[in-house]
This record gives sequence, C-alpha cells and structure tokens, in this order.
Amino acid sequence: MAGKVKWVTDIEKSVLINNFEKRGWVQVTENEDWNFYWMSVQTIRNVFSVETGYRLSDDQIVNHFPNHYELTRKDLMVKNIKRYRKELEKEGSPLAEKDENGKYLYLDFVPVTYMLPADYNLFVEEFRKSPSSTWIMKPCGKAQGKGIFLINKLSQIKKWSRDSKTSSFVSQSTKEAYVISLYINNPLLIGGRKFDLRLYVLVSTYRPLRCYMYKLGFCRFCTVKYTPSTSELDNMFVHLTNVAIQKHGEDYNHIHGGKWTVSNLRLYLESTRGREVTSKLFDEIHWIIVQSLKAVAPLSLQPVMNNDKHCFECYGYDIIIDDKLKPWLIEVNASPSLTSSTANDRILKYNLINDTLNIAVPNGEIPDCKWNKSPPKEVLGNYEILYDEELAQGDGADRELRSRSGQSLGPKAGRSRDSGRTVLTTWK
Repeated sequence: MAGKVKWVTDIEKSVLINNFEKRGWVQVTENEDWNFYWMSVQTIRNVFSVETGYRLSDDQIVNHFPNHYELTRKDLMVKNIKRYRKELEKEGSPLAEKDENGKYLYLDFVPVTYMLPADYNLFVEEFRKSPSSTWIMKPCGKAQGKGIFLINKLSQIKKWSRDSKTSSFVSQSTKEAYVISLYINNPLLIGGRKFDLRLYVLVSTYRPLRCYMYKLGFCRFCTVKYTPSTSELDNMFVHLTNVAIQKHGEDYNHIHGGKWTVSNLRLYLESTRGREVTSKLFDEIHWIIVQSLKAVAPLSLQPVMNNDKHCFECYGYDIIIDDKLKPWLIEVNASPSLTSSTANDRILKYNLINDTLNIAVPNGEIPDCKWNKSPPKEVLGNYEILYDEELAQGDGADRELRSRSGQSLGPKAGRSRDSGRTVLTTWK
C-alpha cells in the first residue's frame, strides 16, 4: 500500500519513538490525519466518548480497546471473572467444578476479593471467619503501588467508616473505590525475598479471541527480605514489588533493577523443584491468562469487551506464585510501564514495542482494519500464539486435543499444533 504511516503519541517514551522512526514513519499532530496513535488510557476515553463522537477510519489503528478497563480496573476484573465463573456453572462446564467446600477447582486463581464500599458487610463477615488473616487494600483506579496498604484488624479501616455502629463503609472520596483482597502471605521466596511476574500479552482481536504471550517477561523483587510479621505490615519494601516503590529503597540495585528474566526463573525452578512441576506452573499461568481474557471476551450472553476492529492491546499481567507453586492473578495493566530502569530493561521494552508493531501493523504499511489479524509465524518475533479461538474450535484442533494427553491446562485441556503454530486449547 502506497504512502508512509503517519503516527501520533501522547506518551513521550524513546522505546516508542525510536521504533516509529526506525520504520520511516512520519510524525504528525493529533489534529492532522494520522494512521497510528499510541495513546494513554485517558486519551482513549476521549476518542471513544459519546460526547466526542469521533469515528475512526479504516486506515486508523489505536493501542487500546474502548472499554479496556473492564479487565484493567482492579474491581471490574474481579467482577467479570466472578460473572464468568457463574456463567460456566450455569452451562454445567467442567471448568466450573467445585470441591466439597464449594471452592473452584480450576477457576480459583484470583485471591478472595471484595469491593469497597459496596461489599463492606460481606468483607466483615469473611474477615471474622479468619481474624488472623492479612488483607491488602488497593484503590481501583491507581497504579504503581499508589495508595496500597495492608491490614490485619478491622479497626485499621475504620477511618473510612462513617458509622462503625451500623458497619456502614463510606470511602473518603465518593469517586474512589477500593478493592480489598486476601493477602497471599505464603509467597514463593528466592533469596528470602518476595517477587512477582510481569508478563506481556498482546490481544489482536477479541472476536475471535486471538492473543500472544511475550517470551521475555521478568520477575520484580522486593529489596527487603520477606516476613509475615505484623510489625512489618507498613513496610512496602517487604510487600510491594512495584519498581516505582522499590527504587527508593536503600538496597535497590540500579544495575539489574531488582529484576530477573522469566527464563532465569524457569531455570531456577527446574533446578530446585524439577522440570515437570515447573512446566505445570507455566502452563497454569498461561491458562489463567486465557481464562481472564475469556471472562471479558464478547462471546457470552452478556458481552463485556467492545471488540473494535481499529484496536489492539498490549497488557501487562502481574502474577504472584505462592510457596506451593500455585499462580495467582493479581492485576492486569492497560499501560504497562515503558520507562527503562536498566539497560536490559530498555532493550526488552524496545523489542517488545518492535514485535508488537510487527503484529499490529503488518509490514509497517498503512493500516487496514479489515485485515484478518492472523500474521504468519515469521513476524511474531518474541511473541508466541497463546490462544486462537478459531483454531481451538476447529474440528482438527478438537480431535488432536482429545487424542493427546498433553500437559494439563485445566480439565480436558492440552496443546494442539496447527499450521506450525502452538495454540492453547480448552473446551467446555
């Protein structure tokens, strides 16, 4: 297609701009005709707002889905996953199977969570069942660890309560909602320190659902050794892995930034826990990611995500692994940080954007939102196909799924290969 891609961004990061310039794309302003706009989440709200009435043309592509917040706001993610579980239960799906205590066998991958102020009374009821437990409280609309704190007594959130006699809960600001989740107080430790995983997942379309996992994710470590001691509940250097917090710690290492590659983690786990359980762990992580995307995919009776053909999204998934090697989904980020804290960090994020653009804007040509969004394997770079709904639902994939034992990805699930591409398939 003739002509050069005209780009705009309101996120002034070198890993973005260098990628655009490398392709010979032309920078324009948002008031001019543009083809590609890497937007902040605030800008995407304006573009798709009813008041603006902006209509994207077929040669325009943006990096967020209109209502991405259904997955990336902490409260809405939990709400949609709970709704998804109930839908699967109604369908009689084996995925929604429960144990004798009413706990999900396969869909128990988000810590017990309540919305505040709406679920305050339910939370109090749950808290009193296990009064020695620790909970983590997070503002729904904030990132980088802002506003987060831990509690182990009801009195610690009374400052949000207007009237403790009636147990009514009122947040300080009517605009600011919180989630409160059971704290994973038995995290897997390496060198005595807590860490989490930051994984990148690219969704090119929700209908059909097609997503890719980036191989070069990383672990983020705390700078202070972990202790479940209640005396350290206020020490965020012990509990929160966010670089925005840890970089202010006395023991923060500016060379490696407190980060390990996922491949290093895998080698460590294979050597300490064995290859089989390590493979099972990573399969479970992949399965969790696919299920969270299915929870908002517009496939059910109550579609959630608006699958706009002009959109793609690169999510930052935060996963914590406990000492039993069970992975937990903590949150999904709509705008994972593109700030580089180390040289390796900058290389990783530059390559992430490069590989993302190769899938979102094939051949670096002027976009056509009508293309089929199924690029050949050669252009995937460090991405690998994680789930392709069309292949998973095809007869061939289903037959192969039934005939292969495969590694478990939940009930009756396995890996199938189609046209040289690996697809995680689950069926209900």
